Amino acid sequence: MIVTLTLNPSLDRTLALDSLRRGEVLRATSARIDPGGKGVNVTRVLRAFGVASHAVIPCAGPDGEELARLLQNDGVPVTEVQVDGWTRSNITLAEADGRVTKVNAPGGALTGREVALLAEAVLDRCVSQDPANAGASWAVLSGSLPPGVPDDVYATLTAQFAEHGVRVAVDTSGAALLAAVDAGPDLVKPNRQELAAAVGTPLNSIGEVVAAAEKLCSRGVKAVLASLGADGSVLVDSSGALFGTAEAIEPVSTVGAGDALLAGFLAAGGEGGQALIEGMAWARAAVGLPGSQMPGPPDVSREGIRVVRDPGGKPAGSLHLADNG
Repeated sequence: MIVTLTLNPSLDRTLALDSLRRGEVLRATSARIDPGGKGVNVTRVLRAFGVASHAVIPCAGPDGEELARLLQNDGVPVTEVQVDGWTRSNITLAEADGRVTKVNAPGGALTGREVALLAEAVLDRCVSQDPANAGASWAVLSGSLPPGVPDDVYATLTAQFAEHGVRVAVDTSGAALLAAVDAGPDLVKPNRQELAAAVGTPLNSIGEVVAAAEKLCSRGVKAVLASLGADGSVLVDSSGALFGTAEAIEPVSTVGAGDALLAGFLAAGGEGGQALIEGMAWARAAVGLPGSQMPGPPDVSREGIRVVRDPGGKPAGSLHLADNG
């Protein structure tokens, strides 16, 4: 079982356009609405592959009700914690040439009491004594923080869950990522930009990405899974560094690719080269789908994915497909 906590979930509204021209009235060629939020996406893709997962989300207002309804209609197990405020809606503008413009709303504020209720809901799933729910192998804490939530919330939750023997993966950015690193989670999954910000230096080669990941490990993180968009992924843990590359495909939308990477990696055991290959296969499949749509088994191919150990000074290339981490 993999339980996900998304403190700032969303409705993701995607409009397809021939091209985005500022200041003009445009007509969308298609429109779709998907459940959104990084943890929500992780649970969605895990369930599509038949992997036991449960999403925990705050729910507020009509958009929160719509989010819960969409998840339930998709057969996604979800615990909704009723909170004050509102659930945000994000807008994605997807152009025909593959360029994506995403506008993320800030979301409603969460109080300390509401965060505590969400944490309690995660632990209820993780350490349940119900034979039908044998407990969670991982708790995934992911996404941006809504207003009112302190930067160290993921650090606090990491320590809290670790006390109950739950392995923790964190996927966030900025101050929240830095605080979580010092709490010693089992895994963090930054993209290239987030990792560069965490160590305070640009990352222009695979060797620099590895060195940055090693810095995070030296602060207590057990493993770093860094997504590099079209240039692949790097995994650094106590056994060393692995660099994975994949044959390029024509991107439709990069939204959710990092979430699919993390989901596939955890589903395959959460360590080692085979897990890296699986995560990359799921991420590549997500890039080929529109909007926030998550892949399933028919979308995935593992052909053309290669993993090498100790990549050292291999050039990172253009890194042009920045992950939406």
